[in-house]
Amino acid sequence: MKFTQYFLHIRRRPDRAKIRSEWIEDTAKNADYTEVQADGRIRKWKRIKEEDKFLRVILLPDGETVHNAFFDRSFRGETK
Repeated sequence: MKFTQYFLHIRRRPDRAKIRSEWIEDTAKNADYTEVQADGRIRKWKRIKEEDKFLRVILLPDGETVHNAFFDRSFRGETK
């Protein structure tokens, strides 16, 4: 997996540090829900059972580079 500099920087935040790399990779490859933003970035969500939350991973338009990953508190399992 590839990562943006933004992601590498933001990953150091305490609330993001607990997000496991394997969760990010699994979400990018096997998302429960996928949506393409107007700018071409790809949003992917997957429920992480251990946390009982949905992880949102934002990929660049190349579909490989992770730009952001966080637990989406407002996502309930449906795309908007």
